[in-house]
Amino acid sequence: MEHADQRVLVTGGTGYLAGWIIAGLLRRGYRVRATVRSTAREQAVRDAVSTVVDPGDRLGFAVADLTADAGWDAAVAGCAYVVHPASPLGMENPADPDELIIPARDGALRVLRAATAAGVERVVLTSAANAASPVSYASDGITDETLWTADDPSLPAYRRSKTIAERAAWDFMAAQQGPATLTTVLPGAVFGPILSSANLGSVDIIRRMLRGKMPGVPRIGLEVVDVRDIADLHIRAMTAPEAAGERFLGTGEFIWMRDIAAALRAGLGDAAAKVPARQLPDFVVRLAALRDHSLRAVMPGLGRRNRHSTGKARKMLDWQPRPAAETVVGCGRSLIEWGVV
Repeated sequence: MEHADQRVLVTGGTGYLAGWIIAGLLRRGYRVRATVRSTAREQAVRDAVSTVVDPGDRLGFAVADLTADAGWDAAVAGCAYVVHPASPLGMENPADPDELIIPARDGALRVLRAATAAGVERVVLTSAANAASPVSYASDGITDETLWTADDPSLPAYRRSKTIAERAAWDFMAAQQGPATLTTVLPGAVFGPILSSANLGSVDIIRRMLRGKMPGVPRIGLEVVDVRDIADLHIRAMTAPEAAGERFLGTGEFIWMRDIAAALRAGLGDAAAKVPARQLPDFVVRLAALRDHSLRAVMPGLGRRNRHSTGKARKMLDWQPRPAAETVVGCGRSLIEWGVV
């Protein structure tokens, strides 16, 4: 079997994106070792992946936690590649930003230290498009991988954590002399089918819309990328020789939330009857953000059409993401089939 002699470590095996990366690797014939925080989680990962591919004896596990050193050397042993989509668990916007920033940075460095010591060929680290965005959304525009988000205390903790962790990863690799190379992938808003009802990840906003939990949609645009496509981008970045030392934006198509709502209603019919049809005025959203902390992170993007270019991934890695409406409808249909709406 192609790649049967190559093992890939995927961190955070229970994660939404990690599950699809594992499935994509197994489909290509790789052996996969997934990290979990306890052996009790192993079966959940195997069950999730089994909904789309038979892992057979090619899926194994290692116990390792991003907040501790133990277990990482054993996790990477014998692996040709490491894909690191995991982030430490916690609130997206804690009162103390360091509660998110420090574990994200230190977790990435733990993975890199173990990987470089083991002599892996490449580490692919999942960053975020917000790590290549202007701090101020004062004007519309298109940015690419050459832009780095400046660290600013006014930014949401999650966005800062992604930027700081990626910066630390590149700084670490710059000081290394071994054979390992680093590539980073910067996703947009990741939607699409789920593999388990236990971890909805970023698709929870679609679930809330389908359940009628939103009185209306804010005037916010998202660069929607399908989880299957962003998993594919990670795997392409893992093996392409020319991807070494590169950042790749994987943001997908820009679409306003009102258009996401319209796509759900058109694609799902009666099942999307509770999806809000009206767009909320900006002042209403600003007032709501005073009470709902989860809204504060998206406030800088209210009414803005800042976008990212995926030209580099398309040209260098021949990456072709699917249309946003297809991803959104597929996500909604999956949530309904899993009974979480």
